[in-house]
Amino acid sequence: MKRLINVILGLTMSICCYPHINIWEGTECPKKVTLTPYIAEGENNPAVIVCPGGSYFWHDHVSEGSVVAQWLQRNGISAFVLDYRTANVAAFIFHHRYLFRGNRYPDPQDDLRQAVKLVRERAREFAVNPHRVGAMGFSAGGHLVMSSSYLFDVDDRPDFIVPIYPVVTMTHECVHKRSRRGLLGDDKQNDAELKHLLSLERHVSSDCPPVFLVNCVDDPVVDYRNSVLLDSALTEAGVKHVYLQYKTGGHGFGASPDKGTVECRQWMDEFIKWIKSLI
Repeated sequence: MKRLINVILGLTMSICCYPHINIWEGTECPKKVTLTPYIAEGENNPAVIVCPGGSYFWHDHVSEGSVVAQWLQRNGISAFVLDYRTANVAAFIFHHRYLFRGNRYPDPQDDLRQAVKLVRERAREFAVNPHRVGAMGFSAGGHLVMSSSYLFDVDDRPDFIVPIYPVVTMTHECVHKRSRRGLLGDDKQNDAELKHLLSLERHVSSDCPPVFLVNCVDDPVVDYRNSVLLDSALTEAGVKHVYLQYKTGGHGFGASPDKGTVECRQWMDEFIKWIKSLI
């Protein structure tokens, strides 16, 4: 109970100190997409844009959002939680995107690109290093951050990428079908060209930023072979990366001190070591 109270208090303080930013304010985009900063103490800190998971339909705002940001903040890394556009629960239930476009590709990718741009442009204000702006994503958010490695121009890409139990493929038998539907839309979920474009393992190149990849073999939601496909593609392309595959932990543990297993929660310490080795 004490731990829960501390988490709630920490979340409240962070939101009060650092209000949401509309990343599209002042642009031609009419959408309102928020970025919530959690600024670490000190100067010239690395920055991480956090993209929660949720099958491209919704977000896990706690275990894969605010809790992640607070953990990074405590470790001297400024975090920015991105509430990128998703299809939303109504689209999941009613399948209305057969009739209306709704939110779909490339909306989440556009949001991440804009978030990276904003953090770099306001680096001095946020006391972060504009050349150390990474992206960390969970599940579908992992797909989102990894897609930036080839869908974004080189100058717009994150400086490092951290997909945690990510959705990877849109074509292989281990595809996570709900995420594919969420991203492509009901009427496009079987579009061969889009499925190829958004299958991460098919587009890894040697100029991909460094990658820190994590998943668990017992993941009951996103088949662990998604990460195996990505690891193989990264290795073949000669990309600097770390792949931590745990036997236990399941899915959705994020940076929670309670979810998953003791084994899988090791990823957080390993990530801190890894990012320190980068900078």
